[in-house]
Parts: sequence; structure tokens; C-alpha cells
Amino acid sequence: MTDTPYDVIVLGSGPGGYVAAIRCAQLGLKTAIVERENLGGICLNWGCIPTKAMLRSAEIFHYMQNAKDYGLVAKEIEADLDAIVKRSRGVAKQLNQGVGHLMKKNKITVHMGEGTLTGPTSLTVKGDKGEEQLSAKHVVVATGARARDLPFAPADGKRIWTYRHAMVPPEMPSKLLVIGSGAIGIEFASFYNDMGVDVTVVEMLDRIVPAEDADVSAFLEKAMKKQGLSILTGAGVEALDVSATGVSASIKDKAGQVETSEFSHVISAIGIVPNTEDIGLEALTEMDRGFIQIDPYGRTKTAGLWAIGDCTPGPWLAHKASHEGVTCAEAIAQELGNTEVHPHAMDRNSIPGCTYCHPQVASVGLTEAQAKEAGHAVKVGNFPFIGNGKAIALGEAEGFIKTVFDEATGELLGAHMVGAEVTELIQGYTVGKTLETTEVELMQTVFPHPTLSEMMHESVLDAYGRALHF
Repeated sequence: MTDTPYDVIVLGSGPGGYVAAIRCAQLGLKTAIVERENLGGICLNWGCIPTKAMLRSAEIFHYMQNAKDYGLVAKEIEADLDAIVKRSRGVAKQLNQGVGHLMKKNKITVHMGEGTLTGPTSLTVKGDKGEEQLSAKHVVVATGARARDLPFAPADGKRIWTYRHAMVPPEMPSKLLVIGSGAIGIEFASFYNDMGVDVTVVEMLDRIVPAEDADVSAFLEKAMKKQGLSILTGAGVEALDVSATGVSASIKDKAGQVETSEFSHVISAIGIVPNTEDIGLEALTEMDRGFIQIDPYGRTKTAGLWAIGDCTPGPWLAHKASHEGVTCAEAIAQELGNTEVHPHAMDRNSIPGCTYCHPQVASVGLTEAQAKEAGHAVKVGNFPFIGNGKAIALGEAEGFIKTVFDEATGELLGAHMVGAEVTELIQGYTVGKTLETTEVELMQTVFPHPTLSEMMHESVLDAYGRALHF
């Protein structure tokens, strides 16, 4: 055991873990972080950041191919897959080094190796330095999650890929099957389609991006089909027959008919599995399907043991993990006697979601259907991109913004967007929800012109029959 135990040890250095460690250090706690692979975790190294770099390349490629729409001429446009991947990996490397710098800046001790809990507040780390025994007053588990394999066809990195393989493809697919249309599946479908690949998406539920508002799902499906994607909803992959040259997929459609189609590659995007097995958790605290059960501050049922991020119940988003990290750190500091911190419980209903396909999707709060199911009488506003001057000037006039309010109180219950740059716009509504705004404050807010954000204002006005530009 270390001679001077830490106040806090964080197991995992993803966007939840490293942020929790930094906030602990800011609060004067002696902090260590344990990481088995790369500082920054999956999001920074193999998820959110490098995928956005690839999607940016696809976006530029799309604009170059459509240069004539902007009065420009661009000839002999080609995509260099190796260069795209190299740029993406370079972005990830730069940010990985940045996290290392933040650890040093905040005097956080980094232990590289495989961590295993030996008790609620102690663990063993096996790494390059051999085996270390560490202890702390509190331990935060932030071990994240990994892609779920198809039970009948696990990923091999050659013909069947997870998101990780899809980011460093050995070659460009000629015909790609994407199984699952959540954020990860639809983003890769969008990327490879923009790269000129023949893409088919199969979704078991009755619509793509099924966590989003139904109107958003319908619009996105129509837009992506217009771009050339094949989309099968209410369908399932029954079997995959993998060969050296491709994959034969048996797909059951919504009518129950099974057809076999040939693909060069398959991306499996059917969900995640928490990284919680074989690290000593089972005997320590409450779990549900591998996910660690916590309160709104990150506490488990076991004193001194905390958990945040993708190894806990969803939504499984990097920014949710980071916010949990701050909340958890402040709650720990409070338990250790700091009377100046006042942690706030996590409100899962105010966590925005963003999908970086083409067009983009963003949302926060309840969908219209969820609001009605919860017993609200609602007022709903919609405003289309075609009614916005900036959207037309950008050549991005497809999309809409939808807002959902409680009819009796004017409370903003949810906001849902599809179109250009909506992943940047959604934060306005997220701030509004955090401030518990009503339609009155949003109507009285002055939005700059010409901007895409004006559509947010117009959508609110429309909910109350006051839209000005449509």
C-alpha cells in the first residue's frame, strides 16, 4: 500500500475520468488517475473527436463536389482515404498530449496500467512498473464502455467492423452495410456515403435515430435517401456469412421476408457494453446488466465508491460523463469537509444529444410524444430552414427546428433540430432549460441577424401563433 494514500483515485481517464480528476485537484484533493491504454479514453482517442475530424473531411469533400452551386469551379476532386485517416489520428494524438499536460498542470499522479479494485477504496495496478497497491479515501470508477458485438458474427476488423475499425479502415468499402441507426451508426453511414460508398442501413425499430423526435427521424430518413443511402427500418440482420472477399447478409424486412444481399464490409453499431467486468466490482456494489447503479451525484451503494460516465446508466455521452465528473468531484470534496462547494444533482432531462451526420441532428429534453405521455398538454412550434436568410445564403436550406412547451406554464419541455450546424445551436435551448425558462423569456430574447439562431426564436413564436417569417 502507498505510504500516503490519496484523497481520490479515478479509474479511467476518459472525458468523465480526467475531468473528475482535474476538478478534485482544483478543490485541493490529492488525486491520482489510473489508465490502462490512452489518456483521454475512447472519446478523445477513438470516438467523438477523431470521428468528427473524419466527418469534417467528408463535409469538405461534399462541398467541393458541389462547388458549382456556389459559383465555383473545382475539377478532378478525389478523396484520399489514407490522408483522411492520418489527419483524424493526428487530431486525436494532439488532444491526447493535451490531457497529459493537464494532468501535470494540476499535479495529478498518473498510474498507467490495468486497475483492479481490491475493496471500495483500494486497488491494484499492473503496468510497466510492475504491480502497485493504491488506496484512497474515495475511488471513482470511470471505465467507460465498448462496442457490443453481434452474437452470431463478432467483429474481426477485416470484414466486420466496430466504430474503432471504421475509423482506420484498411480499404474503402465498395458496398457497406451498417447495422443500427443510433448516433454512431448513422454518422458512419453518412461519412461513407459522402465518400461515394454504396451504403445500406438496417434498423430494427420503425424509424432511424429512434431516440429522437419522430418528425426529426422522418426528415432525416428522407434526406439521407435523397443522398443515395438505402434505409431499411423494422428490419433485422438474421445472419452474416463472412468470406475473404465480402459478407453475405440475410436481412428480414418488416413484412417478415428474408433476402440475402452481398456487401464488401459491415459496421456493427448495435449498442455498447460497460467495461465493468473483471475489475472487482461485482462483490462491491449494485449493478444492472453490467452498469453501475448510482445516485444523481455519482454515489454507489457502497461508501467511498463512486461511478460516472458510460459504465453507469445513460445517456452514454461524453458531455454527460464530464458533467458527472464535476458533480462527483464536488460531492466528494463536500464529504471531505469542504463547505464552499455546492454540488447540484444531475438532471438527465437537460442533457443535449448531437449527431454529426449530414444533415446534423440535435435535441434536448422531451420529444412531443414523450411530453404527451408524461401528461402534458403541449404547444408545439416549427420553423423550417427555408424561411431563414442565413440558411439560404449558406446553401443549406433543408431542415427545421421544433420546440415543445407545456401549455399551462410555458415551460420549455424540449427542442429538436435537424439541419446545418444544429449541434452548435442546441446549447441555446439547453441553457434555457437549465434556467427553467418559459416562452416569455425566449420571445423577449434578441437574436442576431442574419444567423441560423433566428430560427430558434421563430420556432418559439410559432408555438404561440406568432411566427414572423413563415
